[in-house]
Amino acid sequence: MGKLKTNKAAAKRFKTTGTGKLMRGHAFKSHILTKKSKKRKRNLRQDAAVDPSNVPQVRRMLPYSA
Repeated sequence: MGKLKTNKAAAKRFKTTGTGKLMRGHAFKSHILTKKSKKRKRNLRQDAAVDPSNVPQVRRMLPYSA
C-alpha cells in the first residue's frame, strides 16, 4: 500500500498530546485586541481540545499523528 499524504494546513493547526488527544489553538486572538479584556486574551492563549465530533475528520487529515 502506498503512503498517505498529510494535510499540511491541518498539521500546522493541530498537535497531538502524549495520550493521543488532539489540541487546537483558539480563534479571535490576532487583531482588534484593544476591546478584549486581559482575562479573555490570556485565556485565548491556552490550547483547547478538539471537539469529539470533529476528531475523525482531523485524524483523516493527519494520518501519522499517533
